Amino acid sequence: MTRLPVIVGFGGINPAGRSSGHHGYRRLVFDELALEQQQRTLQSLAALMNCDLDQGHILSNTLIRKLSNNLFDPDLYRSNKQAMLNPQTEDPLTFLIKKSHLPEQLPADWLIENHNEQEVRVTTSKALEVLFPDGRASRVNSAGQLPSGFDPEALYQSRSHPRGLQLTVFGASDAIQSLGIPWQTITDHVAGDQIAVYASSAMGQLDFNGSAGMLQSALMGKRVSAKNCPLGLAEMTADFVNAYVIGSVGATGANVGACATFLYNLRQGMSDIRAGNCRVAVIGSSEAPITPEVIEGYRTMGALAEDEALLKLDGGTLETPDHTRACRPFGENCGFTLAEASQFVVLFDDALAVELGAHVYGSVADVFVNADGFKKSIPGPGIGNYLTLGKAMGSVRAILGEAALKHHTYIQAHGTGTPQNRVTESHIFDKLAEAFGIQDWPVTAIKAFVGHSLACASGDQIIASLGVWHDHIIPGIQTTAAIAEDVHRSNLDFLLKHRAVDPNHLQAAFINSKGFGGNNATAAILSPEVTNSMLAKRHGKAAMIKFQDRQTETIASSYAYDEACLKNETAPIYQFGQGVVEGSALNLTDATITIPGHAKPISLQVDNPYEDMV
Repeated sequence: MTRLPVIVGFGGINPAGRSSGHHGYRRLVFDELALEQQQRTLQSLAALMNCDLDQGHILSNTLIRKLSNNLFDPDLYRSNKQAMLNPQTEDPLTFLIKKSHLPEQLPADWLIENHNEQEVRVTTSKALEVLFPDGRASRVNSAGQLPSGFDPEALYQSRSHPRGLQLTVFGASDAIQSLGIPWQTITDHVAGDQIAVYASSAMGQLDFNGSAGMLQSALMGKRVSAKNCPLGLAEMTADFVNAYVIGSVGATGANVGACATFLYNLRQGMSDIRAGNCRVAVIGSSEAPITPEVIEGYRTMGALAEDEALLKLDGGTLETPDHTRACRPFGENCGFTLAEASQFVVLFDDALAVELGAHVYGSVADVFVNADGFKKSIPGPGIGNYLTLGKAMGSVRAILGEAALKHHTYIQAHGTGTPQNRVTESHIFDKLAEAFGIQDWPVTAIKAFVGHSLACASGDQIIASLGVWHDHIIPGIQTTAAIAEDVHRSNLDFLLKHRAVDPNHLQAAFINSKGFGGNNATAAILSPEVTNSMLAKRHGKAAMIKFQDRQTETIASSYAYDEACLKNETAPIYQFGQGVVEGSALNLTDATITIPGHAKPISLQVDNPYEDMV
């Protein structure tokens, strides 16, 4: 019997706000919300942004917008200009320098004389290579920044953690605390090795507290920190969750697949639950790529929407670019918009979800990953995404039937906002819709609002889909005025406006992701209504009555956490140095390992997987 991975909690943050409680999703569809929901969304954002409940200020300082100087100054960021100082024909170069500033390896042609106690006079007759401090203005000034005023570093004792890991602590804590079930209750019911964590970034931690500091310090005349190298690793996202948030001793991993990274980790967690290798899986990703170096790297590839190109898109009618509309999926566009985010979901197997009365937000039907085969260029698209989406569609058809696939699904597109993506991804959707006999297949792309958070992109898409099932509004691609002529759409319905849907209409959502290097992934996520129906069929009426009774308390606890967040009465979970267990404290036998603080022992009884061969 294959276990169903049920989504029982989620949390995190992106440019739309906090994920739990559907607040981030509601910022996307703010104009369509009832007044009470709008006020609660504003309260959530005001708490994050440490500001008054000023709707104008809050709305203008969320989602994609002009790059501010909170992360770096886009008008003048540090660079160096290489130059040669050449002596005049007869006169040597002479300059004063502090003794402490002399290089360790002195050039052989330097003549050094004492000038005073602190300085020496250097004379040389040869050309001198120097780096002059310089500055540049960014040609890209649109970004999916976190809500202005949100400072993850101030929420816990971050100790110079890279920003991506600060977001990890916040995002994972939000997901765990939103469960409505105390984590201790979960660990009392599940052995430690039955809890898995799969999370990563795509690019590692690239600010100065991470890999950037390791690579830049020598060139800037500074010393490398002992933290720069280890904290820069992509796997630190999972490591921080294990070590400081939940204290997990179960399976862990950091699957990296460029822009499909979140789905790669989701696939690992789903597979473990299906196979019975774990009962709980914490899945996530965090990315903080808004640095001058990363922006310049993607810009020189021609991948980002530059200000000059945005002005041309609007026909030269604007004096300054409309940065809020920098990302225009499937329309006339000029590049994607970098964003920062952290997103996490918590999966239970179906039996544990029923036993503990978990809140059911949906379930993972399947996740498919395929490469592109031979390619002309690493960043160019290929054929792998046809396979991933086609298999995901086949999976939904097998589970829910032909009619459900044709009439009760929609697509959360990768939708980067690049000219190449609009053609290639729309062709995939259109041709597969034709092959499966689907007409007017709804397609949306939330990067129009939040930008491209790289590893977190499909996490953004999944959590928005959970919001759609809760509030019954599909976010439209509102930054795109019209579909571009080269977009394939014979069988597709691109939603350029928000669309209200019947709560029972959408039974499954397809989460599509296309990554650099041929990292393609598509997930099929089932609605909470479908998931509850599957639970009832497997576990029976009596179990479901008990499940619903327990669920009442879970939902109330989850709501209480949300209320506390609105009042700024919560803090991220960060258990540094707490609950540390040394090997000498373990109770070891040949059958079990018992860990202090864990109710259930770890079994060492392992079945022989090759029984038919020995």
